[in-house]
Amino acid sequence: MPIKLPSALPAFDVLRNEGVMVLDDDAAARQDIRPLRIALLNLMPKKIQTENQFARLIGATPLQIELTLIRMSLHKTKNTAADHMEEFYVPFSEVRDQKFDGLIITGAPIEHLNFNDVTYWDEITQVFEWTQTNVHSTFGVCWGGMAMINHFHGVPKHLTEAKVFGCYRHHITDPSSPFLRGFSDDCVIPVSRWTEMREDDIAAASDLKTLITSDTSGPCLVEDAAHRALYIFNHFEYDSGTLKQEFDRDIADGTEINVPQNYYPDDDPSQQPMNKWRSHAHLLYGNWINQIYQTTKYDLNDIGT
Repeated sequence: MPIKLPSALPAFDVLRNEGVMVLDDDAAARQDIRPLRIALLNLMPKKIQTENQFARLIGATPLQIELTLIRMSLHKTKNTAADHMEEFYVPFSEVRDQKFDGLIITGAPIEHLNFNDVTYWDEITQVFEWTQTNVHSTFGVCWGGMAMINHFHGVPKHLTEAKVFGCYRHHITDPSSPFLRGFSDDCVIPVSRWTEMREDDIAAASDLKTLITSDTSGPCLVEDAAHRALYIFNHFEYDSGTLKQEFDRDIADGTEINVPQNYYPDDDPSQQPMNKWRSHAHLLYGNWINQIYQTTKYDLNDIGT
């Protein structure tokens, strides 16, 4: 089954051209099944790129997915056209009475700020609490995961001496986890952040389990069963060229930045980067969708009860 998207959303044609099955509203209505309702709270500045990345991953499963794009109610984006936001996004204030099988909360380029200094911190903590009554399973990504694990467990984020930037080897710490079905013993994951969560802080909190970690870049994927949540601090969703775009941007801005490690062949930026994480990215998000399908309520109204 495909992912259901508005036919005018840029991701519709992008995914269809890649061979991903997509349906518009009319075609989806002809299928006599209940689609999984997945929401994407998109906090990234490049909204369309992020939509494509996550829609690609959750649209590759055999289940029909209905994707809802959510934004913070009062925060205005500066990097995406207003008409795009008006046509495809709904503010959180307008969906808080709705229920969803799954929610993805993306990263945001604000990790240098203390959580309380984020302009929409009050509202996003309301989102976190809302997930406990209106969302069956939540996936917090990078800053979104750091913020959520801090809110529920008080786990602090720490500034790093230099940007953790590149493609790092990670190993699996719980191969029996249903979220890691089909995973190799280790895998490569893109990392791009100036902060980190530390294993000692995670271990000190109750009901948290680290599923993937790295000797170089630290904890990556953490399960919070009590809150029906996963937190991933790295970027399985990145396209092949995303780290290159970030590197080129920083060089152009005069930002002191290292070449992303283990990304270009021979660490040579003149060469074409190679994607070494795509298969595991599809496995992780496919396993997450499958777990939602296996455990969510058939009647959406029963979610959170």
